[in-house]
Amino acid sequence: MLIINIKGLVGLHPKDKLVLRGCELGKLPVLVNAWLLLENGLIKDFGKMNSFPSSIAHLPSYNADGRYVFPSWCDSHTHIVFAASREEEFAMKIQGKTYEEIAAAGGGILNSAGKLQNASEDELFESAAVRLKQMIFQGTAAVEIKSGYGLTTESEIKMLRVIRRLKDHFPIPIKATFLAAHAFPAEFKNDHQGYINLIINEMLPLIAKENLADYIDVFCEKGFFSVEETDQILKAGAKYGLKPKIHANQLSVSGAIEVAVKNKAISVDHLEESNEETINTLRNADTIVTLLPSCSFYLGIPFADAKSFIKADLPVALATDYNPGSTPSGNMNFVVSLGCIKMKMFPEQAINAATLNGAAAMEISKDYGSITIGKKANLFITKPMPSIAYLPYSFGENQVDTVILNGEIYHG
Repeated sequence: MLIINIKGLVGLHPKDKLVLRGCELGKLPVLVNAWLLLENGLIKDFGKMNSFPSSIAHLPSYNADGRYVFPSWCDSHTHIVFAASREEEFAMKIQGKTYEEIAAAGGGILNSAGKLQNASEDELFESAAVRLKQMIFQGTAAVEIKSGYGLTTESEIKMLRVIRRLKDHFPIPIKATFLAAHAFPAEFKNDHQGYINLIINEMLPLIAKENLADYIDVFCEKGFFSVEETDQILKAGAKYGLKPKIHANQLSVSGAIEVAVKNKAISVDHLEESNEETINTLRNADTIVTLLPSCSFYLGIPFADAKSFIKADLPVALATDYNPGSTPSGNMNFVVSLGCIKMKMFPEQAINAATLNGAAAMEISKDYGSITIGKKANLFITKPMPSIAYLPYSFGENQVDTVILNGEIYHG
């Protein structure tokens, strides 16, 4: 496939640049008035139109006049396998009920768990496939999906099998994360170690036997899993080859960052609450800081301090947190807009955080996340736009016109 007359080819990072730290996030290489050649599902070559090679002039081409070509969004934190929406909690949020108060009233994660336990694998697959297809048409072409709404051995395995079916069905990379440590089931409310034993002694061996997960995650927060419980679960997962990713500092500075770094977590996600100690702990680690601004937007909680993380030379990624309770949206374009509007990231920083660094948070940045010769040809072509900044500026508008996966236009 040949794309010509591209107004701007965005994100031309070198092949050996796998993650962007600190000030590097502000550097978004763009080739103006460009052409792009895709071959065998990969990015084959590119250049400026004034040096367009005559040897490929005969190929059928897509004229991208006035349009930008971006690497696809890489969404490294989602919960898109769920049984039902939770709009019944919407009014509670409007009334000012907190996340903790909704959970105490029988809402929250346990609400989703009860619904999921009664849903079949086929039902879960079909509903998640609809969500994922919508995300793809919004420009996302790599995604991480967590379990965590099962909270029983049978239902957690069911969720992970659904994620595996999604991997087999869709032409994009999908990473699976085991998150049974999302909340304590009601029957283990006063027996935390009993549930942790279930995770370690029953769930993990089954997951390993079927090779169902890439990562293990824990919601380390007051009222959920303590630092000590988190450490125990992460160490158990490591014995089965599952690398850590942690829900950290969403509601409080909980000590989650320290336990994450201690266990060499690939990413720490949320960080709406942070302090200087948080930043200092992360300075000496390779852990990626994954921020989820649409969660803050929906819940009305503070937005993460992206500018301080970037100033501290940390690698920052952006992701949706798509889930039925705190972020019922998988639109990465809106996430990039919120990164700019609410977290004061520059457009270049937000775009890099949602592409190359999102890929790095899934350990796939060797093949995804930038326009680089030899990488997978997963990208999108915008509608005509006056500038790159117009994409986050025009929040709520869909500027994605054409999605290309593995070098071919995706029609769903």
